[in-house]
Amino acid sequence: MQKKLQYFLYATIAVVLGSILNINLFNNVNIGPGIVHAKQDNQQVQIPFEELRTFTEVFSRIKNDYVEEVDDKELLENAIRGMLSGLDPHSAYLDTEAFKDLQIGTSGEFGGLGIEVGMENGFVKVIAPIDDTPAQRAGVQSGDLIIRLDDTPVKGMTLSEAVKIMRGKPGSELKLTIVREGADKPLKISIIRAIIKVKSVKSRILEDGFGYVRITQFQSKTGSGINKAISELKKKSNGSLKGMVLDLRNNPGGVLNASVAVSDAFLNKGLIVYTEGRIEDSRIRFNATPGDLLNGTPLIVLINGGSASASEIVAGALQDHKRAIIMGTKSFGKGSVQTILPARSGSAVKLTTARYFTPSGRSIQAEGITPDIEVKRVKVSSAEKPLIDPIKEKDLSGHLENGNGKKKAKDKEAKKPEINGDSELAQKDYQLFEALNLLKGLHITRQMQDKLSFTSAELNK
Repeated sequence: MQKKLQYFLYATIAVVLGSILNINLFNNVNIGPGIVHAKQDNQQVQIPFEELRTFTEVFSRIKNDYVEEVDDKELLENAIRGMLSGLDPHSAYLDTEAFKDLQIGTSGEFGGLGIEVGMENGFVKVIAPIDDTPAQRAGVQSGDLIIRLDDTPVKGMTLSEAVKIMRGKPGSELKLTIVREGADKPLKISIIRAIIKVKSVKSRILEDGFGYVRITQFQSKTGSGINKAISELKKKSNGSLKGMVLDLRNNPGGVLNASVAVSDAFLNKGLIVYTEGRIEDSRIRFNATPGDLLNGTPLIVLINGGSASASEIVAGALQDHKRAIIMGTKSFGKGSVQTILPARSGSAVKLTTARYFTPSGRSIQAEGITPDIEVKRVKVSSAEKPLIDPIKEKDLSGHLENGNGKKKAKDKEAKKPEINGDSELAQKDYQLFEALNLLKGLHITRQMQDKLSFTSAELNK
């Protein structure tokens, strides 16, 4: 009976492999030492016969000896999950429900906590919390390691199993136990699940003529969204901008084509990104088309450790073409391409098929994008007001008058520049504050260059 079961399993696996490889293993095989050699389109495909024998023996042992009866489908799906999870942190088996969730997620609305996650050393690692979601409001940060979901340890779970728990019913509570770098002990954070509606592109005017665009996640409509955002910023600035900040901090990535569209919005020509893999379909090059929405206006891109994948493609392309200054801290370093391969059952396989490379040939994978100017996230507080105001020339007895007129100008306290009604940008967001200061400096430099060029032209007449 045992041998019959094993022979049946051999035959079943042969049929399955034959279906996957599009060959008939029963009519076209040569069995060598430990390997089944099959021909496909005049190419020889090697199938590890001995390893398949081990698999079938373990399968039959579980079927016969495990303490409880296990369904064949469950066993085989678990085998597929294990096979994929052993490759890298991003390859995974998606059952029907997980596949639907993925499709919903790329459209911008789904249920859950609002965090992009991966696996690290058996724990769930937060790549980035998504803006305006329960996770961000609760204080979850990029780099956090989730070790428990409610009272259930994460160790031993697959990523899809952990995500399934986190995506529970909207309105229900989930308690996360988190290990955070710099914290003395694990943190416990309670989050109320909600329907997550991600607005991909947000924009506002920082100061007169200086625009700000934030991309929270790259979705199918992000390309058109950034075009619309820049157009609105120009209208608010009398038709043109003096400079712009593109904020990609804590942006976990998303759709590849969206990152290409965003990069293309600021480039006139040249390579944006290319991918390399083993199969021909995985070797793709994306090039910019003529037209820079900002017409060369100074651009600063903000990144940090939560900027991953598509965010790194944009930052890398603009950095290599010297179109933008990259500020912040080093990015996450996810430079691999995952391809979704649907199956007949309604499930799918998410498989890493290629690596990303910036236009200059840099691999993003496990390396990330290093900013041109490193600006760490710090807290800035106002200096204490001195007990005695410093003495100035006007306070000295018998000081000379200004000379601009007989009437003394009334002293007026200099107003702090307001930024959308908030004069505390340095305290609220130091990295953005520094980016804005740099933009102002670049704008002044351009004005001086234009004046010098005009003066030189006049002198040469």
